[in-house]
Amino acid sequence: MDSLTQIVLGAAVGETVLGKKVGNKAMFYGAIAGTIPDLDVLTRYFMDTVTATEWHRGFSHSIFFSVLFAPILGWLVWRLNRKEDASWKDWSWLMFWGLFTHPVLDAFTTWGTQLFWPLKTRLAFQSVFVIDPLYTVPFIIILILAMFQNRTSLKRRRYVRLGLIISSSYLLLTLLLKGIAFQKFENALDIHGLDYIQMNTRPAPFNTILWMANIETEEAYLMGDYSFLDSKPIAFKSYPKNHELLGSLKSNDKIKRLIQITEGWYIISEKNGQLYFNDLRFGLISMDETDTQFAFSYKLVPNGEDISVEEMPKFKRDAKRLMASLWLRIWGN
Repeated sequence: MDSLTQIVLGAAVGETVLGKKVGNKAMFYGAIAGTIPDLDVLTRYFMDTVTATEWHRGFSHSIFFSVLFAPILGWLVWRLNRKEDASWKDWSWLMFWGLFTHPVLDAFTTWGTQLFWPLKTRLAFQSVFVIDPLYTVPFIIILILAMFQNRTSLKRRRYVRLGLIISSSYLLLTLLLKGIAFQKFENALDIHGLDYIQMNTRPAPFNTILWMANIETEEAYLMGDYSFLDSKPIAFKSYPKNHELLGSLKSNDKIKRLIQITEGWYIISEKNGQLYFNDLRFGLISMDETDTQFAFSYKLVPNGEDISVEEMPKFKRDAKRLMASLWLRIWGN
């Protein structure tokens, strides 16, 4: 999830663990703990694109990381707050839950997390977008209300508990919505007489009303969208896999790692003699059916006997265009 959401969740967890003893400091340090795992984004500045992508939501988002660093960070915080009525163990417990709940929340997103690192299994429920106002905004409001209550106040604890209950219930609701959307896509495929190998579904950006689907067939991938407010049947658009365009590059180590990162959900495109590796899991960069630019696309540049992988940039104008089309599409087809 986005940094703001992780700060809010970390603050709520910190308050739950230690708020009664140290007041708003528990929220403050919980918020810090909730953001630490995302420092893995710094790897992009000193690692190649493929390695940085592999590291994202890897080691720093694992149970092992939480267990290893919680007592270290807890000791540092304890040293800074010796006057507070909280022990090293108390602070370590707060840091652990702040670190651990971060990847648990991220597991609900499309990218997922390697919660069980060093195992390469990525846990991804794909039921919320990385930014979801319906999860974050009510949580923020409730947490702010709690901040202005006395540290020993019963109302303070009730506010935080309410925030955790509402946000957690929403996550469970998204799993139910995902299941319903999956059934809708499956029924539509049956109506069209389409056989498929596998399918995954995910919410469109910023909401859980509009859902997207990737469907694998023998020769192509189908992509479709469904809003709970739709009145017309679901339509699908086909994208050829073009895996053969890789040729001998398919045995290249970087390509193998990219395929593993995407869990096999990728297509190869060619433009002006240039090959692009496109990650299907996050869909196109817009809702325009004529657009062929994927949200995560990598240019494969020959570099002697090897290749360089360059992530294609995303621009503000693309985000604005996507937001406008999403708003219209959410209200039905």
